[in-house]
Amino acid sequence: MSGATVAEFLAYWQREGDAYARRGDYEWMAALVPGRRVLEIGCGPGFGTAALATRGLAVLALDTLPDCLAATAARLNESERVAVSLVHGDVAALAGEQRAVIEAFAPDTVVCWLMGAPAGTTGAATGDGGQAVAAYRETVHRHVAELAAGLPTVRALHLVDRTAISWQAKDIGRDTLVRYHLGRTLAGLPFIAERPDALYRKLEGSALELAQLRRSHPSLKGVVPVLAALLAERK
Repeated sequence: MSGATVAEFLAYWQREGDAYARRGDYEWMAALVPGRRVLEIGCGPGFGTAALATRGLAVLALDTLPDCLAATAARLNESERVAVSLVHGDVAALAGEQRAVIEAFAPDTVVCWLMGAPAGTTGAATGDGGQAVAAYRETVHRHVAELAAGLPTVRALHLVDRTAISWQAKDIGRDTLVRYHLGRTLAGLPFIAERPDALYRKLEGSALELAQLRRSHPSLKGVVPVLAALLAERK
């Protein structure tokens, strides 16, 4: 789990995010984002926010945790701060003032990367097989998609999360990823995605982590941890 308390959650993602940043994973994610004005849902400690700003994009970052917003503000350098605005709020329960700020920003793309929260929020427990986190992520992704659909300036929605796949069967996995989001996240909403819009990137890990992963997925030959990215565009 990524931590039971806010402090543990942030410490976990500081470590994870630093590793992702060193490998260029956030740079890869940011390079996939179209448009110039990005609404980021769930900024965490700000690694993704910084990557978007480094690309020269204007960013409005929304997070439910003030600690995450403070960590993001501390991470940004002087030039990045100019491009970034931070808003405290919950995508599932936006106040009128928060919604007005988002509408005034007029984003053309909404991103939601590596969505997570402390266990007290997700309900995650040791031994639940990640089911609580998966259910939480599914719910948040749906709220994000509904918000994106309701903003007339938004042309694209970009989702990225961690998963594990058989690398030899990654093309089948891309079809599965598209079907999943079309059937759940985007069902009934004015967004479309196809196989070329689904991309995977291998996550480097230790030999011990990889061995543990393969033991937990014995039916998958050549299973590897990946970032799974989907870009959906407005119809």
